[in-house]
Amino acid sequence: MEDAFSVDDLIACYARGVFPMADAREDESVFLIDPERRGVLPLGDFHIPKRLARTVRNGPYEVRIDTAFDAVIEGCAASRPGRVETWINHPIQKLYGQLYARGLAHSVEAWLDGQLVGGLYGVSLGGAFFGESMFSTARDASKVALVHLVARLTAGGYQLLDTQFLTEHLTQFGATEISRADYRRRLAKALAVQGDFYGLAGGATGADCLQAISQTS
Repeated sequence: MEDAFSVDDLIACYARGVFPMADAREDESVFLIDPERRGVLPLGDFHIPKRLARTVRNGPYEVRIDTAFDAVIEGCAASRPGRVETWINHPIQKLYGQLYARGLAHSVEAWLDGQLVGGLYGVSLGGAFFGESMFSTARDASKVALVHLVARLTAGGYQLLDTQFLTEHLTQFGATEISRADYRRRLAKALAVQGDFYGLAGGATGADCLQAISQTS
């Protein structure tokens, strides 16, 4: 991808169903992915394991929205056991920072005793949210952030939560895999509406989130 690739180009890519990746953190090159099979997490059929629901309700973490976007990306890009390299290189990180500045990217963060211990980030266009990556350094921190994200998207009228690929981790929540053609149909419908990422109060509790999700299940 050429250096002239801008944040506007990136927005156009998401709108047509493709997304950027890189081979390694220190690799400056970026390429676009348009998978034949796409992972999605149905918002109306989101499954929360019972133990996780108890954790969310008990609220061991303080969940914040959009207060440490750069730190969340750094956490997602950090090497960890089982994964030395990351697809989040510096050009990609810079582009997402520009999306965040425009209000088109968001982070959901789990905090414990004043420390960021997990979270996720993604891109928001219309009524579609493109989940990019998540990380956790404390038990269930990223999972709690995911539940808060789904509650926020549900309350905000979003139509699509794109997970890009289907993983074993995501299948426990009801994630599924669809064809490229089906994905593009769903994407077009989602882009035709305007979701409200802040439709759920910033200080929403775990119980608030569980209620928001249960109302659409």
